Amino acid sequence: MSAISHAPSTDSPGISPQDEPPPAHPRRNPLTSLRRANPLGASGGLLWLVIVLVPVYWVVVTSLRTREGFFDANPLSVPSHPTLENYRQVLDNDFTHYLLNSTLVTVGATLLTVGVSFLAAYAIVRGTSRALRWAFSVFLLGLAIPLQATIIPVYYLIAKAQMYDTLGAIVLPSAAFAIPLTVIILVNFLRDIPDELYESMRADGAGHWRMLWSLALPLSRPALITVVIYDALNVWNGFLFPLILTQSPDKRTLPLFVWSFQGEFTINVPAILAAVVLSTLPILVLYVLGRRQLIGGLTAGFGK
Repeated sequence: MSAISHAPSTDSPGISPQDEPPPAHPRRNPLTSLRRANPLGASGGLLWLVIVLVPVYWVVVTSLRTREGFFDANPLSVPSHPTLENYRQVLDNDFTHYLLNSTLVTVGATLLTVGVSFLAAYAIVRGTSRALRWAFSVFLLGLAIPLQATIIPVYYLIAKAQMYDTLGAIVLPSAAFAIPLTVIILVNFLRDIPDELYESMRADGAGHWRMLWSLALPLSRPALITVVIYDALNVWNGFLFPLILTQSPDKRTLPLFVWSFQGEFTINVPAILAAVVLSTLPILVLYVLGRRQLIGGLTAGFGK
């Protein structure tokens, strides 16, 4: 009886039961596993997701309604006759001009911030001078100064420099307030690069500039992408500096454009939300493209 039970099957010649692959386990639903592991956290995450997605859905759906349909239909229902007329109205109000202003301000402030911060971070990490340690303490102190408390001195300095009502007046203070946090992130990342790599390059006759561009810069790519996206998001959404330091309509950035658009079309809510959607798209594309690097850079070193 035992010999019969262990004999190879005639349906599968040459394959014993011991050689058969183990039955495949049914695929687990990640959401179900998460709920079992941490039900309170999963519930909180789902609640947070609903709180975030419902307003975004409402903004997009409402921007596709007609002006009359906004008051008649259910706010969360899909419009029966969606229209792009609101987007056309926004584009006809020099939207591309304000988009260009925001792009110039964001690119200028981000490049200035990252360039200065990377050089400062390298000097702090590789330098041995006491003055560099004091400089790092000054950068840390910059995190404790709120932007709103300095708006009058900033306005005075920009006016004295004869830069008022220019795009440069937005770039300089935006970069100044972004540098402290950027320096701290880059310093923490550069400290993780082994000293042996620097010593190897120094043994080959490399100086600081060569080690900076050939070693520190390539290895700091995740951190650089992180700070670029983070700083660009802050500058793109900045409202206070464009409001205080510019006056001419042609110097407005997109947040000011949406604000003025709201004043001009107060009752036309779908058109205002269409302006919000269009002003959000460029920075949303940047975030999607660099999302992996942003998360990787923010979590670098947490496992140590």
